[in-house]
Amino acid sequence: MNSTNNLHWQMLALFVLLVAALYFLAPVLTPFAIAAMFAYLFDPLADQLERWKLSRSAAVGIVFLALSLVVTLILLLLIPYLSRQVAAFIAALPQWFAWMQNIAVPWLHERFELDFEMPDMQQVVTVLQNHWKEAGGLATTIVAGISKSGFAVISWITRLVVVPVAFFYLLRDWDVMIAKIHDLLPRSIEPTVSRLARESDDTLSAFVRGQLSVMIALGVIYAVGLWAVGLSTGPLIGLIAGLISFVPYLGSITGILMGVIAAIVQYGDVTHVALVVAVFVVGQLLEGYVLVPRLVGEKIGLHPVAVIFAVLAGGELFGFLGVLLALPVASVLMVLLRYANERYRTSLLYAHEGPAPAAAEGDASTPLPPAAAQAEVKPPPTPPAPRA
Repeated sequence: MNSTNNLHWQMLALFVLLVAALYFLAPVLTPFAIAAMFAYLFDPLADQLERWKLSRSAAVGIVFLALSLVVTLILLLLIPYLSRQVAAFIAALPQWFAWMQNIAVPWLHERFELDFEMPDMQQVVTVLQNHWKEAGGLATTIVAGISKSGFAVISWITRLVVVPVAFFYLLRDWDVMIAKIHDLLPRSIEPTVSRLARESDDTLSAFVRGQLSVMIALGVIYAVGLWAVGLSTGPLIGLIAGLISFVPYLGSITGILMGVIAAIVQYGDVTHVALVVAVFVVGQLLEGYVLVPRLVGEKIGLHPVAVIFAVLAGGELFGFLGVLLALPVASVLMVLLRYANERYRTSLLYAHEGPAPAAAEGDASTPLPPAAAQAEVKPPPTPPAPRA
């Protein structure tokens, strides 16, 4: 009994030390957490390449080069395009707000007698435009800051370089590290921890790998569809709707509202509004019948509310590192809660029924004991046969 208690106290002390290390070393650990996240995401791809008779180093090299190429193309092509989309979106906001104030709000007041106090939209637009201009000059600000804080810039560049380097080595040695961690587990709890780790991996991979793929696919579908409809800000609206689609129906509802307003302001007819709605209806059908069954499957992912709470709580407690660790921690906590519920339902606390209530004397509704019941239903004696 003492050894079990000592083990529990040692595990608690290790957990407290781990949380303290995360809290105090969060800025240093952030690039390693980013690298570990990428290593976790792309480890199945490296394993698949190994099955094609490639060495682990060759498989990791192929994955690393392919990912580097994709990131370079995104930086060179997608970011400038999205920058122009955001600028066009901000430039169109005054027309959106004017339509809401002059047409939508009076219509709602006339039909439903609803009163809305619209804020000063011009002030909102001015603030967004100013901040966007400041963001556009980010490179100039960084270059100007080199002379003011050279050490900070060197530290920032160093952490940026650490991410791909750590990602390469973590991905190469991922299976070895998992095996060593498994060997370090105390033998008394190894079966339980291994089982919970597998369930946590299933839960996390169902959301991170599966749902992330669904989000990206929906973002591309919505963006291409709204671009084909002819909306000037359609690609940006589609990407926003896809990236927030991890909450069921939130992405489609947000996209429909933004797309309908954009279509009304830009074209002012029913045809483009119907086309926008059709794009999101097709996206929802593809999500339900194609994307989710193929990319997520039957795995049980994280609940959307749990995801939102985990990300907000992690950011509040540990900053950007907490945001990165939010989903892994949430998946482990959900598995632990299911395990605790399983143990509770097999415990004496849950199964114990307690003493039966005492029956009141003469209560006709109280069931009789077996002997009494048999005596009550015993048939009457057979009368003797009459004499001849």
